[in-house]
Amino acid sequence: MESIALEKLEVKSPDQRNIELNTGIQKNHRSEIVEGLNKLLADSYCLMLMSQNYHWNVQGMNFRTIHLMTEEHYSELFEAVDEIAERIRSLGYLSPGTMKEFNDITSIDIPNAELSEQEMVANLLNGHETVTKTARSILELSNKGQDEVTTDLLTKRMEQHEKTAWMLRSMLER
Repeated sequence: MESIALEKLEVKSPDQRNIELNTGIQKNHRSEIVEGLNKLLADSYCLMLMSQNYHWNVQGMNFRTIHLMTEEHYSELFEAVDEIAERIRSLGYLSPGTMKEFNDITSIDIPNAELSEQEMVANLLNGHETVTKTARSILELSNKGQDEVTTDLLTKRMEQHEKTAWMLRSMLER
Protein backbone atom coordinates (compact mmCIF):
# COMPACT_ATOMS: atom_id res chain seq x y z
CA MET A 1 0.00 0.00 0.00
CA GLU A 2 1.28 3.43 -0.96
CA SER A 3 1.86 5.90 1.83
CA ILE A 4 0.27 9.35 1.37
CA ALA A 5 1.93 12.38 2.85
CA LEU A 6 -0.36 14.75 4.74
CA GLU A 7 0.47 17.51 2.25
CA LYS A 8 -0.99 15.41 -0.59
CA LEU A 9 -4.40 14.98 1.04
CA GLU A 10 -7.11 17.12 -0.48
CA VAL A 11 -7.66 19.76 2.16
CA LYS A 12 -9.83 22.66 0.96
CA SER A 13 -8.22 25.37 3.07
CA PRO A 14 -5.36 25.61 5.58
CA ASP A 15 -7.76 26.10 8.49
CA GLN A 16 -10.03 23.18 7.52
CA ARG A 17 -10.02 20.40 10.08
CA ASN A 18 -11.92 17.83 7.99
CA ILE A 19 -10.08 15.80 5.41
CA GLU A 20 -12.16 14.75 2.41
CA LEU A 21 -13.52 11.21 2.75
CA ASN A 22 -12.32 8.93 -0.04
CA THR A 23 -13.59 5.38 0.57
CA GLY A 24 -15.34 4.75 -2.73
CA ILE A 25 -18.87 5.78 -1.75
CA GLN A 26 -20.00 8.89 -3.59
CA LYS A 27 -20.86 11.89 -1.43
CA ASN A 28 -24.48 12.07 -2.66
CA HIS A 29 -24.96 8.39 -1.75
CA ARG A 30 -23.35 8.91 1.67
CA SER A 31 -25.65 11.85 2.31
CA GLU A 32 -28.79 9.84 1.51
CA ILE A 33 -27.62 6.86 3.55
CA VAL A 34 -26.78 9.07 6.54
CA GLU A 35 -30.21 10.71 6.42
CA GLY A 36 -31.72 7.23 6.80
CA LEU A 37 -29.22 6.23 9.48
CA ASN A 38 -30.06 9.38 11.46
CA LYS A 39 -33.68 8.22 11.56
CA LEU A 40 -32.62 4.69 12.49
CA LEU A 41 -30.47 6.12 15.29
CA ALA A 42 -33.32 8.28 16.59
CA ASP A 43 -35.85 5.42 16.41
CA SER A 44 -33.43 3.02 18.11
CA TYR A 45 -32.56 5.49 20.85
CA CYS A 46 -36.20 6.27 21.58
CA LEU A 47 -37.04 2.55 21.62
CA MET A 48 -34.17 2.05 24.07
CA LEU A 49 -35.66 4.72 26.35
CA MET A 50 -39.11 3.15 26.05
CA SER A 51 -37.66 -0.23 27.01
CA GLN A 52 -35.86 1.24 30.00
CA ASN A 53 -38.97 3.18 31.08
CA TYR A 54 -41.06 0.01 30.96
CA HIS A 55 -38.31 -1.92 32.77
CA TRP A 56 -38.56 0.50 35.66
CA ASN A 57 -42.32 0.89 35.72
CA VAL A 58 -43.92 -2.43 34.74
CA GLN A 59 -46.43 -3.89 37.20
CA GLY A 60 -48.60 -6.96 37.20
CA MET A 61 -48.57 -10.73 37.00
CA ASN A 62 -45.79 -10.76 34.39
CA PHE A 63 -43.61 -8.21 36.18
CA ARG A 64 -40.50 -10.38 36.41
CA THR A 65 -40.68 -11.60 32.80
CA ILE A 66 -41.19 -8.12 31.35
CA HIS A 67 -38.72 -6.52 33.77
CA LEU A 68 -35.93 -8.92 32.73
CA MET A 69 -36.89 -8.87 29.04
CA THR A 70 -36.85 -5.06 28.81
CA GLU A 71 -33.45 -4.95 30.51
CA GLU A 72 -32.12 -7.26 27.78
CA HIS A 73 -33.73 -5.03 25.15
CA TYR A 74 -32.36 -1.70 26.36
CA SER A 75 -28.90 -3.19 26.94
CA GLU A 76 -28.79 -4.55 23.38
CA LEU A 77 -30.14 -1.28 21.98
CA PHE A 78 -27.53 0.73 23.90
CA GLU A 79 -24.79 -1.07 21.98
CA ALA A 80 -26.73 -0.77 18.71
CA VAL A 81 -27.14 3.01 18.93
CA ASP A 82 -23.39 3.35 19.41
CA GLU A 83 -22.75 1.21 16.33
CA ILE A 84 -25.23 3.22 14.24
CA ALA A 85 -23.78 6.56 15.41
CA GLU A 86 -20.25 5.38 14.66
CA ARG A 87 -21.33 4.30 11.17
CA ILE A 88 -22.70 7.80 10.57
CA ARG A 89 -19.35 9.22 11.65
CA SER A 90 -17.49 6.74 9.43
CA LEU A 91 -19.50 8.05 6.49
CA GLY A 92 -18.21 11.55 7.23
CA TYR A 93 -21.14 13.16 9.03
CA LEU A 94 -21.94 14.21 12.57
CA SER A 95 -24.54 12.02 14.21
CA PRO A 96 -27.53 13.44 16.08
CA GLY A 97 -27.12 13.12 19.82
CA THR A 98 -29.65 15.25 21.67
CA MET A 99 -33.18 14.44 22.74
CA LYS A 100 -34.44 17.36 20.68
CA GLU A 101 -32.76 15.99 17.56
CA PHE A 102 -34.06 12.49 18.25
CA ASN A 103 -37.60 13.73 18.93
CA ASP A 104 -37.57 15.73 15.69
CA ILE A 105 -36.54 12.67 13.65
CA THR A 106 -38.11 9.63 15.31
CA SER A 107 -41.29 7.74 14.46
CA ILE A 108 -41.39 6.17 17.94
CA ASP A 109 -44.00 7.59 20.30
CA ILE A 110 -42.85 8.89 23.66
CA PRO A 111 -43.45 6.06 26.15
CA ASN A 112 -46.15 6.24 28.76
CA ALA A 113 -45.26 4.52 32.05
CA GLU A 114 -48.89 4.37 33.20
CA LEU A 115 -49.85 1.50 30.88
CA SER A 116 -50.83 -2.05 31.66
CA GLU A 117 -48.19 -4.71 31.10
CA GLN A 118 -50.01 -5.86 27.95
CA GLU A 119 -50.11 -2.30 26.59
CA MET A 120 -46.38 -1.98 27.29
CA VAL A 121 -45.68 -5.20 25.38
CA ALA A 122 -47.87 -3.97 22.50
CA ASN A 123 -45.99 -0.63 22.43
CA LEU A 124 -42.66 -2.45 22.42
CA LEU A 125 -43.87 -4.68 19.57
CA ASN A 126 -44.88 -1.62 17.58
CA GLY A 127 -41.52 0.02 18.35
CA HIS A 128 -39.48 -2.96 17.17
CA GLU A 129 -41.54 -3.24 14.00
CA THR A 130 -41.11 0.49 13.38
CA VAL A 131 -37.33 0.23 13.72
CA THR A 132 -37.35 -2.77 11.38
CA LYS A 133 -39.23 -0.76 8.75
CA THR A 134 -36.85 2.17 9.17
CA ALA A 135 -33.84 -0.10 8.66
CA ARG A 136 -35.47 -1.77 5.65
CA SER A 137 -36.14 1.64 4.06
CA ILE A 138 -32.39 2.37 4.02
CA LEU A 139 -31.38 -0.91 2.35
CA GLU A 140 -32.06 0.27 -1.19
CA LEU A 141 -29.95 3.38 -0.57
CA SER A 142 -27.03 1.43 0.87
CA ASN A 143 -27.16 -1.09 -1.98
CA LYS A 144 -27.35 1.69 -4.59
CA GLY A 145 -24.35 3.40 -3.00
CA GLN A 146 -22.43 0.11 -2.81
CA ASP A 147 -22.13 0.56 0.95
CA GLU A 148 -21.83 -3.05 2.05
CA VAL A 149 -20.87 -2.08 5.61
CA THR A 150 -24.14 -0.21 6.14
CA THR A 151 -26.06 -3.01 4.41
CA ASP A 152 -24.54 -5.48 6.86
CA LEU A 153 -25.40 -3.26 9.83
CA LEU A 154 -28.99 -2.90 8.59
CA THR A 155 -29.35 -6.64 8.06
CA LYS A 156 -28.18 -7.34 11.62
CA ARG A 157 -30.52 -4.72 13.05
CA MET A 158 -33.51 -6.07 11.10
CA GLU A 159 -32.74 -9.62 12.23
CA GLN A 160 -32.58 -8.52 15.88
CA HIS A 161 -35.77 -6.44 15.75
CA GLU A 162 -37.75 -9.02 13.79
CA LYS A 163 -36.84 -11.74 16.29
CA THR A 164 -37.73 -9.49 19.21
CA ALA A 165 -41.03 -8.54 17.55
CA TRP A 166 -41.86 -12.22 17.09
CA MET A 167 -41.26 -12.86 20.81
CA LEU A 168 -43.33 -9.84 21.84
CA ARG A 169 -46.12 -10.82 19.46
CA SER A 170 -46.12 -14.31 20.99
CA MET A 171 -46.66 -12.77 24.44
CA LEU A 172 -49.82 -11.06 23.17
CA GLU A 173 -51.31 -13.98 21.24
CA ARG A 174 -53.70 -16.45 22.82
